[in-house]
Amino acid sequence: MTTVGRIGAATVAAGKSFLRRRTAVFFTFFFPVIIILIFGVLVQTGGSGTGLFTEPTAYYVPGYLAVVVLFTPLSRVGSEVARHREGSQFEKLATTPLSRSEWLLAQTLVNVVIIGLAGLLLLGLIVVVTGAEIAVSPLLIPFVFLGVALFCGGGALIGSFAGSQDGVIAASNGIALPLLFLSETFVPPSMLPEWFRPAILLSPLTYFSRGVRAATYAPGIEPLAGLPTDWPFYLGVLAVLTVVFFVGGAAALPRTD
Repeated sequence: MTTVGRIGAATVAAGKSFLRRRTAVFFTFFFPVIIILIFGVLVQTGGSGTGLFTEPTAYYVPGYLAVVVLFTPLSRVGSEVARHREGSQFEKLATTPLSRSEWLLAQTLVNVVIIGLAGLLLLGLIVVVTGAEIAVSPLLIPFVFLGVALFCGGGALIGSFAGSQDGVIAASNGIALPLLFLSETFVPPSMLPEWFRPAILLSPLTYFSRGVRAATYAPGIEPLAGLPTDWPFYLGVLAVLTVVFFVGGAAALPRTD
């Protein structure tokens, strides 16, 4: 079987595995919807909003997308790796021509399709329930693809080092929650202490959120640590980080020798 054939077969198997887990489907598609209903409808955004949500609704689009781009790959791929470890599935895979990088790529492709569909649902819902004027751009496609691939690599790292599936969930949530709110998604840098703002750049999610906002939000993004305010810089950084995390995640998958 060719490389394309192996990846295709593994992708189909991973897709069927995802659909059999109804809890995973629910949280992928409906958890972000709950977030939008709470923040976009009940709390509300814009000049008349309360608390943190004083920016125009379209400002928070990267944050809503980040919910699925960040949480789903970390927890799902991490749990899949943990399940394979507990069931000695990687030993069985070692008897096939499928390499670890091909296996991770298949998992990534499934997540890209699933999260792409969830992202379209979120964008439509944001427009319908909040009336946001979103500048939908084709640039969302590479940003979402790279973001998902990056955190699939991160999920593989977590799954390879966590002791169990419960450990994966605890670790992925412990990592994802701080990143979600400290990566210029829902909280603008101006609301954080000045001494802390450079630390935002340590989060890979920052380059996703700033890039998406620069490409789709008309007023643009706030200057931060002298970095460019145009999307090409953030797309380039995100691409480099994606390669690093994907290669690291593939290398960390259990060996059988």
